[in-house]
This record gives sequence, C-alpha cells and structure tokens, in this order.
Amino acid sequence: MILAQLANFAHTPASLAMFFQDAPAEVGFGPAALWAQMGVPAKCVVIILFIMSIWSLAVMIDRALYFSAARKQSREFAPKVAGALKEGRLDEAIKVADRSKKSHLAEVVTAGLTEFRSFGSGGAITEEQIESSKRALERSEAIVHAKLKKGLGGLATIGSTAPFIGLFGTVVGILNAFKAIATTKSQGLAAVAGGISEALVTTAFGLLVAIPAVMTFNYFTGKVESFDVEMDNSSSELVDYFIKQSHR
Repeated sequence: MILAQLANFAHTPASLAMFFQDAPAEVGFGPAALWAQMGVPAKCVVIILFIMSIWSLAVMIDRALYFSAARKQSREFAPKVAGALKEGRLDEAIKVADRSKKSHLAEVVTAGLTEFRSFGSGGAITEEQIESSKRALERSEAIVHAKLKKGLGGLATIGSTAPFIGLFGTVVGILNAFKAIATTKSQGLAAVAGGISEALVTTAFGLLVAIPAVMTFNYFTGKVESFDVEMDNSSSELVDYFIKQSHR
C-alpha cells in the first residue's frame, strides 16, 4: 500500500509537467505580445473598437467645449438683453444676441426678436405679430435642440454596440481555443492560452469603449434637457414681453 502511494506520488509531478509542458516561453501579456498572438478576426474587432473609441472621444470633447461655451455666453447674454428690452431698445437687444454666436438662448431670442421687428416698429402690436414671433421662437428652439444633440446619437450607438462587438471577439477567441485543442490533441494550458487571452482582451476593450460612452451620453443628455428648459423659459418670457408691449 505504502509503495503504491509513493509510486502514485512520484507520477504526479510528471502529470503536472505534461499539463504545463506545452506552455511556450514566448507567450506574453503585453500589448504587443497580445496583438501578435491575435488572429485576423480578433484584430479586426480591436481595430473597429479603436475607431469607435476615437469617435466617441471626439464627440465628448466637441460637446464639452460646445456646452461650456453655450453656458458661458448665455450667462453674459441674459442680463444684457434683459436690460436692453426693459429700456425698449429692440435693435440693441438684437445686436447683443448676434454677438453671442454660441449661446443657445441668444439664438432663440434673436429669432423671436427679428420676426417681431420684421412687422415694423410703427403702429400698434397686433396678435398676428405676436403669434408669428411665437412660431419663430418654436422653430428656433427645434433647430438649437438638434444642434445640441449633434453627435449624441452616435455616442449612444457606440455605448450600446461596443460590448457586443467585444463579445463577438470573445466568441472567436473561445472558438480558436477549442480549435487549438483539437489540432494539437493537447489538454495543456498552452493549447488554449492564445484563444483565451484573445477573448479576454476583446471583451475588456469592448467594455472600456462602452462604459465612458454610456456615462457621457447620459451626462450630455441631462445637459440638453436643462438647456431646453432654459430656452422654453426664455421664449415664454419674450412672448410675455411682446404681450405687455401690445397693451401699452
């Protein structure tokens, strides 16, 4: 009994050696090594995800700069145009709005004031003039809303599809691992190391692209909604101003 146990124990390291013996020394986990070990489908997946990451990063930077400029110029614009309208200087209010090219409020207010002025400054203010100005404000709001949402649809698409593209790379990697086992007739780790690393890299890359895209999409969507509320309030206040002017 004891001799049999010793014999089994003596064979155990040999079995472990057979399991690990196929592990080549050159297998690495650095970016260059992983890229070299990948097959063509996995490389295509990584390239697609890389392009998507660059695209999403460009959208993030563009929207962040645009929203920051819109917020800054709107804060400067609002008190100036309010003071000009309070004093009845319509032309001055339009000039102030024209100088704030990136302000979402300025673009909407300019449309309303320009339409209101197109009826002429003389004579009584009619209901038709107010309604026409109101429609101009609504059209301008829709245009500005579309500008604010520029690129966000692509960001949402990247956030929702990047994990599935990475999952496709994962499936390809697993298939390559099983193919390697069938080809080499080996059950060692070396037979599946390349396929498993390929699968994990594409999965991780897909998540790395998707998570920031989803987070920034939600953040920018909230910003657009707050800008929409500000434009609605400004339009409503401007229409109220026109109505008050008509009753003078």
